[in-house]
Parts: sequence; C-alpha cells; structure tokens
Amino acid sequence: MTPIAISMMLITMLIVWGGLAVALANLMRNPDPEDD
Repeated sequence: MTPIAISMMLITMLIVWGGLAVALANLMRNPDPEDD
C-alpha cells in the first residue's frame, strides 16, 4: 500500500473510533432516560 493510502486509512480509523469513544463517554456521563 502507498503511504497516502496508509495515512488515509489511519485518519479514517481515528475518526470512526474517536467518534465511537466520544459517543460512549457521552452516554456514560448522561445516560438516556428509559421509556417503558
């Protein structure tokens, strides 16, 4: 793989996993009220 492809893959993985981590941290801090 070319260095450009590797850097694009790393940036995309950081965006995806970073967004997942932010969403999880947000849920831990402010859990959604459960509607039953």
